[in-house]
Amino acid sequence: MFRSAMAALAVSMLTAGACAAASPPAAVEVADSRPAVTVTRDGESWTADYRLDRDAPVWAFFSSSLISESRRPWRLEQWRVVTPGVVLERIGNRDVLRAAGGGPVPREVRIAFTPRTENLEADYSTLVFTDGSVALPSGQFDLFPLASPADVAEVPADLNGYPMEAGPALVTWRDQNGPVLFRGSRVAEVTEAEANTYVLFGQADIVESERLTTVADPQLPGWIGDAIETFAPRVSDLYAERLGAGQTARPTIMMSWTGPTPGRTSMGGSVMPGLIVMAFEGEGVVQPTARVLSMSRWFIGHESAHFWLGQVVSYERVRDAWITEGGADMMAIRATQSIDPDWDARAELQKEVDDCIARADEPVAEAAERGEHRANYACGAVFALVAEGAQRRATGGDWFDFLKPLIDASREDAVLTRDEWLTALDEVSGDPSLRRDMEMLLDQGSPQAAEVVAGLLERAGVAMRLEAGRVVLDQTPAPGAGS
Repeated sequence: MFRSAMAALAVSMLTAGACAAASPPAAVEVADSRPAVTVTRDGESWTADYRLDRDAPVWAFFSSSLISESRRPWRLEQWRVVTPGVVLERIGNRDVLRAAGGGPVPREVRIAFTPRTENLEADYSTLVFTDGSVALPSGQFDLFPLASPADVAEVPADLNGYPMEAGPALVTWRDQNGPVLFRGSRVAEVTEAEANTYVLFGQADIVESERLTTVADPQLPGWIGDAIETFAPRVSDLYAERLGAGQTARPTIMMSWTGPTPGRTSMGGSVMPGLIVMAFEGEGVVQPTARVLSMSRWFIGHESAHFWLGQVVSYERVRDAWITEGGADMMAIRATQSIDPDWDARAELQKEVDDCIARADEPVAEAAERGEHRANYACGAVFALVAEGAQRRATGGDWFDFLKPLIDASREDAVLTRDEWLTALDEVSGDPSLRRDMEMLLDQGSPQAAEVVAGLLERAGVAMRLEAGRVVLDQTPAPGAGS
């Protein structure tokens, strides 16, 4: 999930994955049950009515991400507690509900909110369409109890494996203006826990084809929808041919449009089971220039890649996001290069190398904690390039040839661990120094990151040279070359 506001092209992706926790704080001990919440739109008013299933002085939200540009908590700017005596605030890295005077939070809490699209760090963003339709990510309403405010600061960022004392909330979505769209169907209302999807309020048009279902903002520049409808099936076919079945063969793609903001060219996206969500903004994407068109194809390739690397298998811990994000970057580069041989893959790979070196002076595994999500993309892609080089030397293969056995071996448990990835590199390269240097960059970082990256590439047989201390790539073969 690493989003940035740029005057030039800003492209950002995220994916949800498995993550493990360590040394959890004390939690409230109660019977196995879950809170419930009803999310309602009535005209222009939005409310979330919580029915909490136990007494606890603090309820913390699973998803407590920051706005990329400001690094402020998005929820505190969009939500307002209506129920007297309840405070919505930030403690440590979590948004929480707390009783203002101490004691337990009331069992019934009403929150009024105003949905707004924001670029979030490593999280799913609300999408607001120009016709008033709104798509809400289901997970933003989940919360869990803690025994005291002091415990909140001890909750790890990685919640997978954390012993929750309440399951994810049972959420009901209801629109007094009409039906909601839930997993491709219009329904009067729907109730589900852990839906792991977006729920659409409003009348945004749905277009179904043999390979895709699209939900697009009515003012989205037409070329974007056309590019997605033509390119997404081609890239998915290539991935399926090289890697086997993905999580879905017929995704829904939801596209929002924030408008032609001057000086901005932005594409953001995320993936859930069966669903790709894309957000576009800026005057730079109004017309399909060659540069924007090529980047949109790469963007589609990255998001589509997550149906394999992110959905079929995901990482074990958030600190291992380089596996899925950098791997998806590399998949998109090689797929775009294969479909469009004139596309400049070397330039995109060079950006990955430059960005990795610029961010690897500190541990890459801690990048998410620092808000440096780009490190996971860039260094993960550099590691994939090294693995591809080793694969080419060993068998004449490419990145897909390295990746396929890892995906196949992990289909059952759906987790691709760091050790599994690095062990596969050891086996195909026969050079344990590659793993050693990658682990150094992951766990320690290096003030000589350029030299470390240059050494990795050189020993893997990736064509490169040093120019005034900068690692410069030469042309690299297209996917499948020699395989």
